[in-house]
Amino acid sequence: MPNSSRHTTARPLPARVRRKIAALRAPAVDGAPVAPVTAVALYAVVPVPGTEHLVTAPLAAHAQAQGWDVPAGCAVTDTGPLDQDTELRPGWARIRAAVESGRVAGIVVPAFAHIAYRWHDWNTQRSWLLDRGLFVIATDPTNLVTGLEPEEPRS
Repeated sequence: MPNSSRHTTARPLPARVRRKIAALRAPAVDGAPVAPVTAVALYAVVPVPGTEHLVTAPLAAHAQAQGWDVPAGCAVTDTGPLDQDTELRPGWARIRAAVESGRVAGIVVPAFAHIAYRWHDWNTQRSWLLDRGLFVIATDPTNLVTGLEPEEPRS
């Protein structure tokens, strides 16, 4: 989990990610310009209940700095260990439902391991996200890398 006592600033996005986001923005309606807003979900796994704000506040600040909107119900946390099976996480199921309904174009996480810690689980979730054209931004991608190597058995 990122250290909540240190201040981090939003990193600029690579050009290819900015182009992808621009392509997903809402088109003009009836010729009237529409303010370009990209909707994103915030997701994190926290080890202890009651600490959700320590993780989601920096994610929300990052989304705001990028000019992204977080729809109601799309700032979601799960409580437990990072290596918990993704299918047992009710918060991740809510994120998947928001994706399937088209409410969000991307997901902001503290580190990719918050989506899935084990190598196999990460590849499964990553494929699912890519199949739907979503982008995923980790605010600190080097903090936690996915855990197990491909040759390690799934427990």
